[in-house]
Amino acid sequence: MKRLAALVAFLLTINYLVAPQILNFSLDKLPQAMQVSAAMGAKIACSARFVTGLSPEQIRQDLNSYSPANDVLDIQYLDNRVTTDFLGIKQASATYRKGIGCSLDNPNSELDDVVIAENDNQSQAEWPLGGLSSEQSEELNQLLADIMQRDNDTGLDTRALVVIHNDKLIAESYQKGFDHNTPLLGWSMAKSITAIMQGRAEALGLLSNQDQSLFEQWQNDDRKTIKAADLLTMTSGLAFDESYTPGTDATEMLFNQPQASSVPLAQPLEAKVGERFYYSSGTTNLINLWLYQQLGQSTQAQYDFLYQALFNPMGIENAVFEADSSGVLVGSSYLYANARDWARFGYLLLNKGEINGQRLLTEQWVEQAITANLSNNDSRYGYQLWLNRGSQDDDLRWENLPADAYAMRGNRKQIVMVIPSSNAVIVRLGWTKGPYTLQKNFSTILAHLPKA
Repeated sequence: MKRLAALVAFLLTINYLVAPQILNFSLDKLPQAMQVSAAMGAKIACSARFVTGLSPEQIRQDLNSYSPANDVLDIQYLDNRVTTDFLGIKQASATYRKGIGCSLDNPNSELDDVVIAENDNQSQAEWPLGGLSSEQSEELNQLLADIMQRDNDTGLDTRALVVIHNDKLIAESYQKGFDHNTPLLGWSMAKSITAIMQGRAEALGLLSNQDQSLFEQWQNDDRKTIKAADLLTMTSGLAFDESYTPGTDATEMLFNQPQASSVPLAQPLEAKVGERFYYSSGTTNLINLWLYQQLGQSTQAQYDFLYQALFNPMGIENAVFEADSSGVLVGSSYLYANARDWARFGYLLLNKGEINGQRLLTEQWVEQAITANLSNNDSRYGYQLWLNRGSQDDDLRWENLPADAYAMRGNRKQIVMVIPSSNAVIVRLGWTKGPYTLQKNFSTILAHLPKA
């Protein structure tokens, strides 16, 4: 009876299957919808269980927030694998590998031999190098606890709040069942880390954001004129359907293809390069493919670079950046990190590319990353970063926050907000289906920061 009721819910709410867009589709897409549900369920449940450590009950609740239809899924947890079955019609599975998380199963996977070196984070050092935070503000900790209580009393499901101010981790609060060690899914905040990877490779002289002729498949048409910077600012002009319904580019990319980047790689131009901003997760995965190729076209080399050139010098504690089954990072969506690690990424940008006494990004690159793009429709986007202010003609994105604020943002209202004028970073992680009171909460936090 429960499964029948869930099936009815599926048919009634099928357009809610995946986020962030809510669009209708015809019933001829029903088999694809079931396949997306099975694949999404396997992938998200695998990572939630083996990376984050959530209970099956919490995982079910999180999946059902996308659609009650996901309650139809039969989810089985094995030693390092999750399988899903949609009413015996569609099945999927995902496998966990230490250090690199989960990917949907594919017989030609390139991931089994990848080795991730142990993180050398110095846990007894002060943040950001280590895990100590001895200068926390009792008053601000209480404020964060109050905000979290209010959020969760109203169903907003906030799981972590962290505040960085004047180079110190001065406050943090966590929902019961989560703590400073819990790696949480950032969804599209991974895009910003992909950009940071590009910036780090550029600082090492391995490539340039002005590089063109990025892929062999583009050499015989105008796509060869697309620069890496155009991909970073999402002004490439490439066609891509970012709506998350069965059969679109976005769902095909994340839940059907062994290599996520193969979908945007095949797209034609539909606008002049550099003139139109269009938010496209496919664009980010093209950056990841390009990085993969420049770093040696090797999954192991890609992860070695990620850890040795970025994560370890940053003091990253337990972040897991997941790849697709071809071995290329899925930079559009699949980075898990604890709230302190997410704060480290924000602090690296706030501190103009320097952290723990090491310069990882050039000041010039960081300045470019937070500069308005040159599109003719919305300039409030930098290098995979959302800007509060773009050109003078654009309204503020967050009118109650300082104009110089910029952010990493992800589905379910994940956010790392960087506010240079306040010398602060605010991290919010959670699982909010609808609107979140971001401006109210963050402006309150800024108002209570200690005075110099």
